[in-house]
Amino acid sequence: MEPYFDAVSLLGDARASFRGHWGERQWLNVPGPFYGAGTDNCGTGRLHAPGLVLYEGDHFTEYVYRQPRTCEQLQSLVDAAEADPFSGYGCDGDEHWTPAAVREWWRDRGRIREYLADRRGVWEADDRKAGQGTAAAALDYASYLDGELAAHLRVYLFRLDERRSPTLGDKLPQL
Repeated sequence: MEPYFDAVSLLGDARASFRGHWGERQWLNVPGPFYGAGTDNCGTGRLHAPGLVLYEGDHFTEYVYRQPRTCEQLQSLVDAAEADPFSGYGCDGDEHWTPAAVREWWRDRGRIREYLADRRGVWEADDRKAGQGTAAAALDYASYLDGELAAHLRVYLFRLDERRSPTLGDKLPQL
């Protein structure tokens, strides 16, 4: 079992770059402490955090499709937040996500998978212009939904319930 990576505790002064508001977050954000809410649409998020950030298909605002799991990933997300002129990234998701809300998001993940598939042509067209690999990232997100995200969310649920990282002897909650 992989431990919970408590990225927020490592932010230090960089926390000031995360001024997004929970009520404005994109519904496409994966549960966790970080999210995109009211970000710009200048296409800078993937330049800094290509393995964590995607663009919403209508307005190309940014959202977090993978929570950081290493210090390097955390730094890339900090860089994306610092580059956002609207300061629309947030890091207070742990204060808002509840186990029930995470489970509801998980039950509704088919909506995200469908959305990603429906927008593929938009991202492919944008990739031809901007070359940021957004279409491939959308496929990565869909694969993540069908793969390791379930295990990551079970660890996150444990963290929300117990306020600590699980150990080998702990039983993880079900989604």
